[in-house]
Amino acid sequence: MRERPGVGPTVDRVGEEEATEKEDFGHEEDPHPQRRSLLLLLDRIELEPLFFAPFVSSVMKVEPTWIDYNGHLNMAYYNVLFDRAVDEAFELLGCGADYVKNRKHSCFTAEVHVRYLREVHEGDPVRVTFQLLAYDAKRMHYFEQLFHAEEGWVSATSENMSLHVDMTSKKTAPFPADVTRCLSRMKAAHALLPVPEAVGRKIAMPGQ
Repeated sequence: MRERPGVGPTVDRVGEEEATEKEDFGHEEDPHPQRRSLLLLLDRIELEPLFFAPFVSSVMKVEPTWIDYNGHLNMAYYNVLFDRAVDEAFELLGCGADYVKNRKHSCFTAEVHVRYLREVHEGDPVRVTFQLLAYDAKRMHYFEQLFHAEEGWVSATSENMSLHVDMTSKKTAPFPADVTRCLSRMKAAHALLPVPEAVGRKIAMPGQ
C-alpha cells in the first residue's frame, strides 16, 4: 500500500478495496466505479467543521412524559432540550461524548439562567439555537433560544457558563489546541450576531 504523509491511502489502495468489495458481492460490476472510488477516498479525509451563526440543533419533539399537571412542558425538561442541543454543538467543537471517552476531559455546567416565555405542549416540534458569546482557556459562555420549529416563536432562553474539566482529577483544565481552534472559529462566526438583550439579566422585582 502506498501512502503520502498526512493524506492516507492513495487511489491505488482505494481500487484494491473496491475490488475486494466486488468479490464479496459475487463479482457484480459497479455501474459508477469512479464515483465509488471518490467516495471511498473522501471517507479518509478529515474535513474542518463549518460554523454557522448561530448553530441550530436538529428538530426535537416534546415527549408525553414531560408534560406536567399544568398541561404543558415541565420546567425541568426545557433543560433537557437545551442540553441535547449543547451536545450537538459540542460535537461540532470536538468535545462531545467521544471526547470524554477517548481524551478523559469534559465540560461541566457551572451556571444557568433560564427564562420561560411561552408554553409548549406534547408533540410540539422545537429547535434550539446556540450562540457562543465568549470563551477563555477553561470556560465557555453561551446563549440558547428554544423555538417552535414550525411557527418560529421563542418559548424559552438559557444563558450558560460551562467549565472544561479533567475527568481524572475532576479539576478545571485548559482546552486542548484543537478545541480552542474550533472555539475561535465559532466565536468569529457568532461575533456577527447581535448580543441578545437577555444576556446578563438578573432575577429581581420590578424597580429593583
